[in-house]
Amino acid sequence: MKKFNFKIILQLMGILLLFNGGFMLISGLVSWYFDDGALEGILLAGGITILTGLLLRFITKGFEKNIKKREGYLVVTLGWLTMSLSGTLPYVLSGAIPSFTNAFFETMSGYTTTGASILNNIEVMPESILFWRSTTHWIGGMGIIVLAIAILPLLGIGGMQMFAAESPGPSADKLHPRIADTAKRLWFLYFGLTLTETILLKLAGMGYFDAINHAMSTLSTGGFSTKNASIAYWNDQPLIQYIIMFFMFVAGTNFILTYLAVKGKFRKYVEDEEFKFYFGAIIGITIVATLVIFFYANVSIEPNEIQKIAHPKLYGELESSFRHGLFQVLAVITTTGFVSADFSIWSPFLTVMFFVMMFLGASAGSTSGGVKIVRHIIMVKNGFLEFKRSLHPNAIVPVRYNQKPVTRGIVFNIMAFFILYLIIFAIGSLVFSFMGIDFMTSIGAAASSLGNVGPAFGDLSPVNNYSSLPPFGKWWSSMLMLFGRLELFTVLIIFTPYFWRSN
Repeated sequence: MKKFNFKIILQLMGILLLFNGGFMLISGLVSWYFDDGALEGILLAGGITILTGLLLRFITKGFEKNIKKREGYLVVTLGWLTMSLSGTLPYVLSGAIPSFTNAFFETMSGYTTTGASILNNIEVMPESILFWRSTTHWIGGMGIIVLAIAILPLLGIGGMQMFAAESPGPSADKLHPRIADTAKRLWFLYFGLTLTETILLKLAGMGYFDAINHAMSTLSTGGFSTKNASIAYWNDQPLIQYIIMFFMFVAGTNFILTYLAVKGKFRKYVEDEEFKFYFGAIIGITIVATLVIFFYANVSIEPNEIQKIAHPKLYGELESSFRHGLFQVLAVITTTGFVSADFSIWSPFLTVMFFVMMFLGASAGSTSGGVKIVRHIIMVKNGFLEFKRSLHPNAIVPVRYNQKPVTRGIVFNIMAFFILYLIIFAIGSLVFSFMGIDFMTSIGAAASSLGNVGPAFGDLSPVNNYSSLPPFGKWWSSMLMLFGRLELFTVLIIFTPYFWRSN
């Protein structure tokens, strides 16, 4: 068996636990401020997490500071599991979610920025628990940015291979030649955008607590809300929804491009193929959605108490049709999962269209889930080039992205990723259906969990939640969330026999 440097792996797990425990203590301050009754449980959770982290750091003192590719895979996967397992403690110890299965599902949904929830009445939860839910989003969102931009390319996987392929090794356009400094600059950008959205939401009429929570959920493309009706709660305040839409769009954009734009290099947006497709797809799909909602949306269904808020009268109201169409297009394509209306009842055509968007995803190097647009671009280009290669078999016709050739290795990697993605989706749907779940709910749960979207179809529609899933269904959904969030290969490679061989 391959000799692994387990000391450095445990040392890094200890650092993550200290980090996680620190954020739990911040949630404890929120509990103290609101006097919501959860303070003792949250402080106990933070104390256990921090002590465990200190213990791991103590017993691994003197570790060899050399992490290899194989350790990298273990660090990424075990890191997400460690954060998720420790993240259940505030829910369980405070009594907010006493079931460990439900608490783990909520936590995994938080860190993977999926936004699926098992809570039937969010508004009765203690404020500190709602803050902790949003915090798990915020941590997971930035974690995936650092992972995608700084770590996965070193392991030879991930959507940001394209960035690495364009400029082997870090360059001036990759912010800074050291990974640590790249991560630090991205953290500052992430925090700055979160703070900006919080201020704008407050100025638009949202309370401070709701503004902070929704800003954290938006920038992480997570989707946890402090309201049962999600963003539909503010359907009578369009400005709030437009602010959230803008930041959903930003969160679905490559963060390196956003950083360069902040530095004045706006031309990078125009030059980037992925961004142009991302922007164009949103515009095109929104126009189609607006027209269908305006002329054909089904608003005759008798709504229940929550649906009365989530189903605004759309027919014949152009601005409302446009706003809700654009909002839900952004929420699904960026995998944020916020809800301003129940898109599953608009029309069969839009239901299928939103289902397809779950497989699209936004930009590589963003906090969004899904396949990512860059992979679709490469696959489509390669598909068209196969016609040319069939006519000219001896010609060397490389796929070009951003005017530069893409190596065959990257093309094969992307094709393998997409095939694996579809296979896991199919298996995921079959497993859900084996539990007795109906067809629409099964495929919706698999697509939404794997794509880290949140709302789905059937019994998991935007006005419902995942509490109806059986216990095994919640564990299965949690596993799919982890697979999708960590780009499949990162997790799956650990289960292959050659990963553990000595050579």
